[in-house]
Amino acid sequence: MSMQTSSPVLPLESSADLENKFLVKPILNKIAGSAKSAAFTLGGFTILLGVWYVISKLTAGALPGPFATLSVLWEMFRDPFYDYGPNDKGIALQLFSSLGKVFIGFGLGSLVAIPIGILMGANTFCNKLFYPIVQILKPVSPLAWFPIGLTIFQSAGTATIFIIFITSLWSTLINTAFGVGTIPADHKNVAKAFGFSTWKYITKILIPYSLPHIITGLRLSISVAWLVIVAGEMLSGGQGIGFFVWDSWNALSLEKVISAILIIGMVGLLLDKLFSLLEKKFSYNN
Repeated sequence: MSMQTSSPVLPLESSADLENKFLVKPILNKIAGSAKSAAFTLGGFTILLGVWYVISKLTAGALPGPFATLSVLWEMFRDPFYDYGPNDKGIALQLFSSLGKVFIGFGLGSLVAIPIGILMGANTFCNKLFYPIVQILKPVSPLAWFPIGLTIFQSAGTATIFIIFITSLWSTLINTAFGVGTIPADHKNVAKAFGFSTWKYITKILIPYSLPHIITGLRLSISVAWLVIVAGEMLSGGQGIGFFVWDSWNALSLEKVISAILIIGMVGLLLDKLFSLLEKKFSYNN
């Protein structure tokens, strides 16, 4: 006589349990992660302010302390758009002037770097042709390019854009070439099997596969561009955050110099975060 064994009946999850599992718990985990990240950020800034305060005391006030500097920074933010002449403008106007030059130079550099990077990654002949040129020009200091730009364009502002262009394109070019050059052979074989045209291969395989690498290159390039703008404007003068730093130093206002450094750092962080979000959006996992 055979005996039938019944399988155990699993208890059904209630709607409250399901809501907690799929809605509440992920939200709580996200909040906890954000709070933890904020705590680390706050801790880091507290250490920075503490070290800064100690150094200012050790230098007997020669270096302005955090409280004096933050007070000046607050005054700068209270009226950021004032315009009292060519050499006396609010910090927002200085910042927008610098960002305009950065995005023009960075944009032009990207328009050159991405096509050449695609050629280098897709074609061995082009890679051998351009690679030595890249390795020779890439390490050149941005300041070394300024006289060249000034000679060509006869304008300090345009020369500044030129040095941003010439120094920011290399990271994008190299990462684009790497992304295109590492397309798996299976992807190429599929394109051949289905008879893809050149344009279809570029739009359906080459660009989608290499896009994360291109965005990584753009992220590195925008950081270089923002780094270069300060040095370029110190040389060119006129208007911009770099000129503001140099002008503040000439006016013996170290509080404004340090305030400008803090603003430069914050803007650089925001630009990096922007491209970091783009990286995550177009990553392979998505």
